[in-house]
Amino acid sequence: MDLKGKKIAFLGDSITEGHGTTSEEYTFWNVLAKRTGAQSYGYGIGGTRIAPQRKPSENPIFDLYFGSRVDEMIPDADIVVGFGGTNDYGHGDAALGTMADRTEDTFYGSLHLLMRKLIERYPEALIVFMTPLHRLGESGRDYNERGVRNTADLRAYVDAIIEVAAYYGIPVLDLFRVSGIQPEIPAIRERYMPDGLHPSDAGHERIADRLIGFLEKL
Repeated sequence: MDLKGKKIAFLGDSITEGHGTTSEEYTFWNVLAKRTGAQSYGYGIGGTRIAPQRKPSENPIFDLYFGSRVDEMIPDADIVVGFGGTNDYGHGDAALGTMADRTEDTFYGSLHLLMRKLIERYPEALIVFMTPLHRLGESGRDYNERGVRNTADLRAYVDAIIEVAAYYGIPVLDLFRVSGIQPEIPAIRERYMPDGLHPSDAGHERIADRLIGFLEKL
C-alpha cells in the first residue's frame, strides 16, 4: 500500500501521546507521516486502557478507555491503528477474560466491542492493531500496580489482541515479538526505553520503521 496522502488515525495511550519523546514531533505516527507523506492524527491519552475501569481513577482522564473515544476521531480515516493493552496489564482492574466474552467487564470482551465499533465506524478503512511492547516487570505476578490480583503476564494480553483481531480479520503488527525492544537488556533500555515502559525518540523511530514496512505490504 502506498501511504502517501492517506489519512491515518492512531488510537492509543501514553506511548501514542508521546510520553518519553522529546516532543510530539518525534512520536512514531509523526515520524511515519514525515517519511511517507501520510496525514497522521494522534489520539493518545496517557494512562488509558482498552477495558474500562470499575473503580474510578484519581484522574478521570485515565478512565477514557479506547472504545469511549472512537467517535471523537476523524470520520474519514483511510487507516486506523489501535495500540494499547500495556496499561490494562499494568494497572487495569478488568479481568483478562476469555475469547467468548462480549462485554466490557473483561479485556477480551472490551477488545471485541472496540474492534466491532471501529469496523462499524470505518467499514471501508484498513484497521490494524499493534501489540504492546516489552516492558520491565512483565512476568505474571499476584497483584498489579493498583493492587488488583492479576497472575497473567503481559504475553497473555498480547495474545488476546492477536486472537480477537484474527476473528475479525484485522491485521496485527506484533511489536512484542518483532520490535527488537527488550528493556531487560541495559543497552537496549538506555537507547530505546530508558524508563522501562515508554520509548524514547529512537524507540519511536524503530516503531515507525516496523509500522511503515507492515502497512506498505498490505
